[in-house]
Amino acid sequence: MVSPVTVVKSEGPKLVPFFKATCVYFVLWLPTSSPSWFSALIKCLPIFCLWVFLLAHGFSFLGVNSSARKILAGLIFSALGDAFLIWQEQGYFVHGLLMFAITHILYSSAFGMKPINMRAGLVISAVSCVSYSLLYPYLSGPFTYLVAVYIALIGFMGWRAMAGLQLANDLWTWTKLSACLGAVLFMVSDLTIAVNKFCFPVPHSRAIIMATYYAAQMLIALSAVECQDVEVARKKRT
Repeated sequence: MVSPVTVVKSEGPKLVPFFKATCVYFVLWLPTSSPSWFSALIKCLPIFCLWVFLLAHGFSFLGVNSSARKILAGLIFSALGDAFLIWQEQGYFVHGLLMFAITHILYSSAFGMKPINMRAGLVISAVSCVSYSLLYPYLSGPFTYLVAVYIALIGFMGWRAMAGLQLANDLWTWTKLSACLGAVLFMVSDLTIAVNKFCFPVPHSRAIIMATYYAAQMLIALSAVECQDVEVARKKRT
């Protein structure tokens, strides 16, 4: 298994643009009441940097790693979702919801269906059901079923990310841990969005949503580089 120190040394420099772009977003802190293409660019910039992060591993890496390609595609749809949500008060919230629904489908496919890990599935199912039951009294119209479908999709993504992390059997890697943490943070971010939009104002909601969201996307992007690291480790042993 590749050590965390090796990971930091090899992947850290490639993530510097992402950290800088994230700092720019929080430093500028553009008002959401005045949506513009500039504010959309600033919001999407960290995700663009994660595109570059994956592309920096080379097209040959993406060519042989279908999971990395799916995560890259998910990041592309995430950027589209971010842009739509800039104008959510102008009627584009559902468009953003659709983009992120596609993102979760792509991430779920990237994480794969093995191992099944029914225990993780039951935990996520319980969390998803409780979340929807709390939101349901505040939902109306099409959001009654749109939110249900979305919770099912992000819950499924979370299950597939958690399923690969088998700590008890010592069958985990840092990338599986990264995927699991990323999925959990994504769920926290989206639940905060839902509570803040449909139920009641959440104090410091924007900071919570964006901090957990950017961290989630970074961790999920990091989970895509497992195949390359395994190959590097194998060559060092031979």
